[in-house]
Amino acid sequence: MSDEAREQPARHRLYEDILALPTGALAVAIGLIFYTESRLTTGSTSGLALLSHYATGVDFGVVFFAINLPFYIFAVLRMGLKFAIKTFISVSMVSIFSTFMPGWVRLDAVDPVFAAIAGGMLFGLGALILIRHKASLGGVTILGLYLQQKFGIRAGLFQLGVDAAILMLALFVLPWDKVALSLLGAVVFNLIIAINHRPGRYSGFS
Repeated sequence: MSDEAREQPARHRLYEDILALPTGALAVAIGLIFYTESRLTTGSTSGLALLSHYATGVDFGVVFFAINLPFYIFAVLRMGLKFAIKTFISVSMVSIFSTFMPGWVRLDAVDPVFAAIAGGMLFGLGALILIRHKASLGGVTILGLYLQQKFGIRAGLFQLGVDAAILMLALFVLPWDKVALSLLGAVVFNLIIAINHRPGRYSGFS
């Protein structure tokens, strides 16, 4: 059968997005429990929010929500209003879930290596769900896409540079072994995205 004759994949319906966005946000928020309990961090704005939380004691959800506000401008310019709205909703839900999660779930102890791996997996799964429903966790990824379109700067290299800078900054806030485990978590997170989000592999889109 020719490509033209193949049936086009069905778009996600509104109720599917309504179910998917909180599911992805909740997966990320649960991953944050492992990270905060073990004092680990990650890249992008979530990493900056975690470092700010560790350094100042300000609630992660508040910082995460505030840091992402400027990036919605680039989301509208690069990805469109619908994407920006879904991303705003996703970021808001992660902020809300992470704020109330300590009252819902309490961990007496968690092995840091397990926290890095499981947390990275949960981050990846949550982000993957959001990506497949044309949303995101905000942050520098959106800015990177905008800079690539506007100035030809490769978004992937920009994201890599920012994440590396955040992990370097983490050395001033966290012990080196926590930074090393944070790097392990970042690798797991990116492997989840790379393996499961390939063009043509997933038939649904929105």
